Amino acid sequence: MIDIRAAAAGDSAAIAAIYAPHVIAGTVSFETDPPDARAMRKRIEASGGLYPWLVMTDGEAGDQPVVGYAYATRFRDRPAYRHVVETSIYVAGPAQRRGAGRLLYEALIDTLRAQGFTQAIGAIALPNDASIRVHEAVGFRRAGVLREVGYKHGQWIDVGFWQCELNAPAIPPAEPRPFSEVGLARL
Repeated sequence: MIDIRAAAAGDSAAIAAIYAPHVIAGTVSFETDPPDARAMRKRIEASGGLYPWLVMTDGEAGDQPVVGYAYATRFRDRPAYRHVVETSIYVAGPAQRRGAGRLLYEALIDTLRAQGFTQAIGAIALPNDASIRVHEAVGFRRAGVLREVGYKHGQWIDVGFWQCELNAPAIPPAEPRPFSEVGLARL
């Protein structure tokens, strides 16, 4: 049975294990050294209760192991960007082919909408057809491409930006509500 819930500090080792192969062998992450469980725990804590971190567990895989995670972070540091988030999602290999990514991403998008954020930005190292499909399936649209901005594994990599309107921008906008207050939302 698939379940989606807020990430807990105890999930950090599983999150690090899911992420590590993308760092070591892939180009979807521009990190070059995989963060360990302690570093992932710090990242979750650094969200300060404002930004959601979600995990997906699968009871069919035994003892509810974490098979994917998704999270939002600040898009940019300047205060005028505070209504916009950048999102990321990573799903373990076998779960990718069962539609788990879409379910997890939908939960993240619903939660961000309930919090009152106006836009979500997804940055995708290109090419990555699978990531583009999951982003577009949950409402993201291509916004632009930065050419050859990452160098990893002996090659230059383009980064595409996909954008999803979460809520209509109001004037003046309401401040986003903390994830710690809203919790996991399914709209």
